[in-house]
Amino acid sequence: MNMKLRYRLFLRRKSVYYAFDDTTKTFTSLKTKDKAEAARLLVAMNEAGHQPAMNLSLARVYLRHSDPLVSTRTWQNVLDEIIAIKTGPTQARWKSAAKDKAFDLIRSRVLIETQGEHLLAVLRTGTVSTNAFLRKVHNFAVDMNWLPATVIPRRQWPAIHYKEKRAITLEEHQKIIAAEVNPERKTLYQLCWHLGASQGDIANLKGEDVDWTNGTVSFTRKKTGVPVLVHLGGEALNLFKDLPSEGALFPYLSRVRANDRATEFRSRCRQLGLNGVTLHSYRYAWAERAKTVGYPERFAQEALGHNSKAVHRAYAKRALMKIPSLEEYEQKPR
Repeated sequence: MNMKLRYRLFLRRKSVYYAFDDTTKTFTSLKTKDKAEAARLLVAMNEAGHQPAMNLSLARVYLRHSDPLVSTRTWQNVLDEIIAIKTGPTQARWKSAAKDKAFDLIRSRVLIETQGEHLLAVLRTGTVSTNAFLRKVHNFAVDMNWLPATVIPRRQWPAIHYKEKRAITLEEHQKIIAAEVNPERKTLYQLCWHLGASQGDIANLKGEDVDWTNGTVSFTRKKTGVPVLVHLGGEALNLFKDLPSEGALFPYLSRVRANDRATEFRSRCRQLGLNGVTLHSYRYAWAERAKTVGYPERFAQEALGHNSKAVHRAYAKRALMKIPSLEEYEQKPR
């Protein structure tokens, strides 16, 4: 009795052969123009569907010859390898992400024995962060050829929906400054308002970073490695005058973890009844203020330490700016 075949061969545009799946009614490119090679691939696909258990065993045999660890490598091993190649704050974020309890569902599971439902279970159990990091772990394993194919196709990953972020308002900022009694933290928040830099970059500023002759402060963004040079206004310069001229400007805060600085800020906001605001809200606020007053976008990109226009536009998506007519703009003195 002939067994019904799941896949059929089709020749489509540009003479490329495709396999048509009678079950899902979809086409899959075989990425070849050679009919004999396409036929061999089609036979393999049909055999895989009829004998999945045997094909998995065969795959393990072939993979062992190219990778001796293929039968023992687990998802925890992948996490360990990723952490080992990261450095600094990025490594710290990965160490924290690896402790996610949702990963316990696959932590000890062998990679080549993983099915799509296993990863989907992790996604259902975890958070937005789990989704973001699991994608990276999965893609890393595929790129390293530790997985023979993707477990979840790219288009089938659940979309990542981050919480809505917003800028801190001037009124909120003023309330925080008025209530803050710690001089280091107060100055840090004030510089966040004036510079738009991340709290980590500001907390690690040194007296040597300030150029009093030109009225500038320069630093390298820890997250991206992009150098930033910012011209300071009068209020910002006055803040630097009260700080050390050499060494760390914030002796205590520069030694504190970023999470601890963020926790202290959240605590202050809760005391004042301010919701939806984090230290990162200062970057949104700076970008929105820049756009509102017509500050050239290329200048704002440099100040924020970003090379991508898309990133800056994301920061400033809430800003409203009155756009003058071209006629009015042409009549402005240059």
